[in-house]
Amino acid sequence: MATAIVRSALSRASAIRAAPRTSVAPKRRFSSSAGLDDAFESGKWESITYGGIFSCTLLAAYVISKGHQHGEDRPAYPYMHIRNKEFPWGPDGLFEVKHNNEGH
Repeated sequence: MATAIVRSALSRASAIRAAPRTSVAPKRRFSSSAGLDDAFESGKWESITYGGIFSCTLLAAYVISKGHQHGEDRPAYPYMHIRNKEFPWGPDGLFEVKHNNEGH
């Protein structure tokens, strides 16, 4: 019986040594590359990108060319321009319509 155990152990050891060993790790397959052609996908998204750029450019040109309505002018209420003292650069504000009579 002891010889049968030794003979069985030796046959298992020789079978393990005879099996081919691979030094390269198996390649992992991710779900995003499961059989799809990467060049095809890249080309597809490139054409989608160029199509999107073209359509956005056309839409922007259309919107800009239409023009838009300006709001109505606000009423000139006298209480909105109360000035208790004069500005250092003159009687009018920097971005207001000139009210002085210098011909401007």
